[in-house]
Amino acid sequence: MNIRRFALAAGLAVVALSTPALAQHGSGDPDVERLAQRLLAIDADPARNNFANFERLQARQALEALETARSSQRDAALQVAQWRVETAEIAVNTEVIRREIDQLDRDRADLMVEASRQEAARARAEAERLRVQAQIQAEEAERLRLAAEAEHGARQEVEGVLEGVASDQAAKLRAARARQAELERREAELLRSLEEDE
Repeated sequence: MNIRRFALAAGLAVVALSTPALAQHGSGDPDVERLAQRLLAIDADPARNNFANFERLQARQALEALETARSSQRDAALQVAQWRVETAEIAVNTEVIRREIDQLDRDRADLMVEASRQEAARARAEAERLRVQAQIQAEEAERLRLAAEAEHGARQEVEGVLEGVASDQAAKLRAARARQAELERREAELLRSLEEDE
């Protein structure tokens, strides 16, 4: 692993040195210049120039090999260089897409957490509303119960008073009738005694 890191670091140094050379090379080989421009487009893009360093190094090495290839090996070297440049582009774009996916996943996770927080807040608010409503209903029920009890007590008291009044009136009526009967009896006796005296 250390050897690989060392090789990659050395390769990156070569990339840094070879990039200007490829850009300024006046070989006149249109294939080399075309492929070099594709690599330079990656280098010039700050959103992509930190990705796929190893693949880009291999592509530059393939371009250097293409520049120095003998005519008998040129077709093969050109094919390798094209493959290496395409591989570097694909690796860079794949890494860019992977980073974008990672960012989207993080954004989605953040949105889900926020949505969960908002849902929990709504649930708490609804629970509090229902609790207050239940408390109001319980207080109203208690008020109605007390009012019903008070009304029942007042009705019983009125009925008791009415019964007492009716009982007193009945007693007075009975006493009046008894007195009337007594008076009528005395009157009859008095009439009889007057008749007897005559």
